[in-house]
Amino acid sequence: MSATKTSVPSSRNAIHLSVVSADTDPSTHSHESEEAPLDLRELVDALWVADRCTQSPLPYTHPAVRGVALPSRQAVFEMMDLMLAVFFPGHFGRSDLSESTMPFYLGSTLDRLLQLLQEQMKRGLYFVCSHHDQETLCACDGKAEHLTRRFARQLPTIRRFLCSDVHAAYIGDPAALSSDEVIFCYPGLFAIAHQRVAHQFYQMGVPILPRMITERAHSLTGIDIHPGASIAEGLFIDHGTGVVIGETAVIGKRVRLYQGVTLGAKSFPLDEHGNPIKGVKRHPNLEDEVIVYSGATILGDITIGAGSVIGGNVWVTHSVPPHSRITQSSHRSELFESGGGI
Repeated sequence: MSATKTSVPSSRNAIHLSVVSADTDPSTHSHESEEAPLDLRELVDALWVADRCTQSPLPYTHPAVRGVALPSRQAVFEMMDLMLAVFFPGHFGRSDLSESTMPFYLGSTLDRLLQLLQEQMKRGLYFVCSHHDQETLCACDGKAEHLTRRFARQLPTIRRFLCSDVHAAYIGDPAALSSDEVIFCYPGLFAIAHQRVAHQFYQMGVPILPRMITERAHSLTGIDIHPGASIAEGLFIDHGTGVVIGETAVIGKRVRLYQGVTLGAKSFPLDEHGNPIKGVKRHPNLEDEVIVYSGATILGDITIGAGSVIGGNVWVTHSVPPHSRITQSSHRSELFESGGGI
């Protein structure tokens, strides 16, 4: 495969590294080729050709070709740190705040947050634009500004929901000695905070940023909550590692989940080409005050009735009425004698 030569600044210093062609097995290179000077232009060409594999089957175009900046992971992560500092000042961000300095701190933090947010929203909108003419880009700029103002007005509501999550963790965990401990230490709250922000973006139709936000929390906590999941107030995820909550899951008020719980899809409806159909309701609905213990797997568009308890390591694929108790079969103990129990 040939590629257009890319101009690379030359270096006066020879670089002695191996150059591996994209069409060659690295194991076949001789000792002599490994000692040859590195041709940076050849290496850039090889990498540029290799990068093009991402164009298929997805409609992806390299940013150098698009001519617009993609969203920045670093900026989105900074944005979420500022968001947490706004929701829980003192616990996140600066810890030496007083009653007199709090308004100034919140104001300056919000200012920085909204600047970052508008820029990343704009880049997210550019990311899905099919054309990058000046008129389209100006429309994206205006939409990003509108969405930023719209999101900013939702910050008090998101914080109210997060306060209900803090309270749920405090009253639901006998090991929690204070609300401060929950805010400082609990990975479940950290993941829920990211998801509540991402869910607002998701509902507003903001591209790419919602997944970047929830996957950051996923990587740091082991809790995987899709931004599309609808979660009422007072969710408590205890311990949390391995929890998976799918895109179309609906969770009611004051629900408690333990580690390893999966709210997943039982199957994926396919189109005529055999690809999963997007946007179909395929995840469970948990009504108010449901408790799901560790390792339970609940699959499909089913409903777990209010006040129900799903025991550990249970597999549920059918709806259950309110106030149900779903547990494993009773443990059976037998003596292993003369082949007994086999």
